[in-house]
Amino acid sequence: MERNIQGGRPIYAQLIEQVTLAIVSGVYAPGERLASVRELAMQAGVNPNTMQRALAQMEEQGLLYTQRTAGRFVTEDVSVIRQARQRLAVQQAEQFLAAMHRLNFSKEEISALLEQVRE
Repeated sequence: MERNIQGGRPIYAQLIEQVTLAIVSGVYAPGERLASVRELAMQAGVNPNTMQRALAQMEEQGLLYTQRTAGRFVTEDVSVIRQARQRLAVQQAEQFLAAMHRLNFSKEEISALLEQVRE
């Protein structure tokens, strides 16, 4: 899975977001085994230590778990995945609303715009 790393933000944080997005969007199914840290790091073009840091933090969040000698797996707890999905959605909504406010859109204009785009 290719990663899109951009400047200006910590790489490990971007990796967390990208792997989380892959989980909540179904690219990685609940209970699925992830590739090794080295393989994931190579795919992303990052240092394995950076990938390890990202995956370790995702374990702390409950999205991943490790089975000794078997590797890392996506949680089978769908409520944890739903919560992560909700967090990502809120972040996206906050970024969108902040951009619209910088453009001086009113709430009504934002609603109208969303309705127009939806159609």
